[in-house]
Amino acid sequence: MPDLYSNVHLIIRWLHVLAGIVWIGHLYFFNFVNVPLQGTLDDATKKSVNPQLLPRALWWFRWGAMVTLLAGLILFVMNYFYVGDGRFGPTSLLIDPLLGRITHRAMWIFFGMILGIIMWFNVWFVIWPAQKALLTGKVPADKAPAVRKRALLFSRTNTYLSGPMLFGMLAPAHYGAMSFPSLLLAILLGVIAIWASIRSSGKVGKLK
Repeated sequence: MPDLYSNVHLIIRWLHVLAGIVWIGHLYFFNFVNVPLQGTLDDATKKSVNPQLLPRALWWFRWGAMVTLLAGLILFVMNYFYVGDGRFGPTSLLIDPLLGRITHRAMWIFFGMILGIIMWFNVWFVIWPAQKALLTGKVPADKAPAVRKRALLFSRTNTYLSGPMLFGMLAPAHYGAMSFPSLLLAILLGVIAIWASIRSSGKVGKLK
């Protein structure tokens, strides 16, 4: 790379993608693999397996989310607000210099970012606190089912949001203009893909 900025930009983008794989990979593991598995385990097996499995998986899950968010915000500033020579302001990727309005590329990024931030919030302020309380025995037995249900609901929500979110992140470089039909297409494709994966998650991978 010819300059420091380009090198830093590449490293931050690489970190963003790597952390995103860790985060979303664990999200899919929980929803496509672990949830069906837990339904087949008896209480004794859960007490033996879960204390070893879940804390490790949840650590990678939540810190993958945090690093993805932070690296993504840095990338956003570098791409859309850094004009060069140590100066900051709206770049041409954010505001079209001819039309004087936000670009379609930026619209897609904002769409993906909003969903990503919602997902990050759900991880750190709903899913992780609930799972931590359950794993450490701080939830009374009579309230545990409700806490598990709430954690699952927000985990499912994140799973469904991840499809449209990833579309929004990829669209700026590969899709182009944003319109209501294209936005609807992104949401429908993402939700359908996740729905189909969840529906088949309990049926695949069985040895015959």
